[in-house]
Amino acid sequence: MKKINTLFSYFSKAELLLWWTSMFAIVVSFCLFDRNNTLTLLASLIGVTSLIFNAKGNPFGQFLMILFSLLYGIISYTFSYYGEMITYLGMTMPMAFFALISWMKHPYHGNKAEVEVNKLSRTEWGVMWGLTVLITVGFYFILEYYHTANLLPSTLSVSTSFIAVYLTFRRSPYYAIGYAANDIVLIVLWFLASLKELSYLSVVVCFTAFLINDMYGFINWRRMGKRQAQHLTFTELR
Repeated sequence: MKKINTLFSYFSKAELLLWWTSMFAIVVSFCLFDRNNTLTLLASLIGVTSLIFNAKGNPFGQFLMILFSLLYGIISYTFSYYGEMITYLGMTMPMAFFALISWMKHPYHGNKAEVEVNKLSRTEWGVMWGLTVLITVGFYFILEYYHTANLLPSTLSVSTSFIAVYLTFRRSPYYAIGYAANDIVLIVLWFLASLKELSYLSVVVCFTAFLINDMYGFINWRRMGKRQAQHLTFTELR
């Protein structure tokens, strides 16, 4: 009971409302459109929980993201979304592991529940965009070779996923914008899938909830960055 109270006090009322509402929407959509693929439900609940912890800069969110990536890769395989499968199993999951290590190594003033926000240089932004172009072009031909369903949005998903995981690893607030862009692409992808199999509408609802959570994550990380910068300035003045 004490641990539950501690968990509830860790999140603000708005964050708890966002978390619970997201989980409720996911469960309802599962009951309406699916009812069979419990793996999809489990992955969705783990995924949305990881986002609320990520929004707080808590490394536990990256641990949950590793689990989500594994489950989502399996789900993607069932609809021949090989791009999603390769992206999450071969890129997002390993990068979440490295991000977990990075976040744990950079706690804010020793607080293991909050990572130190980082600011990227112009050079690093350039490197990231250059790598994104190379990865996008390379994956286009790989996915085309494997006859990936909905090739263009699948390729765009790889691009946005790489941006998101790179910025997550580098502890930039803009990681959430990368994931939000990826959420939009995935909403389109799974909506197209739902035209053939109605049960995939539950996945559409899942990524819609992810989109809202990622937007909040960006807002909260900006707040964290300003607060940490102000504290640093105050410390220097002293």
